[in-house]
Amino acid sequence: MQMAEDKEMACEGCRHTERTERERSNLMKRLRTIEGQIRGIEKMVENDAYCPDIVMQVSAVSNALNSFNKLLLAAHIHGCVTEDIKEGKDDKVDELCTMLQKLMK
Repeated sequence: MQMAEDKEMACEGCRHTERTERERSNLMKRLRTIEGQIRGIEKMVENDAYCPDIVMQVSAVSNALNSFNKLLLAAHIHGCVTEDIKEGKDDKVDELCTMLQKLMK
């Protein structure tokens, strides 16, 4: 009982997104792939790999992160934003616009 109370207290004011198991699995799979790519870059640096080869791998990681963000953003728009608009909470649109402005710096 105490653990549940501690969790509630620690997360008071926290926002959460409910994801399906499929969505969570897909996101986690992508993150594990990116993690593996990062480990590969670390090994390339440790082994003094040719700079352009490392740059290309870093570019691949950047593209993978962008793809992850696109997937997550689409889910956010279709889920959280849509639901809040249906409930009359238009401030979610402002939040989305602010987030997009930060992303597009």
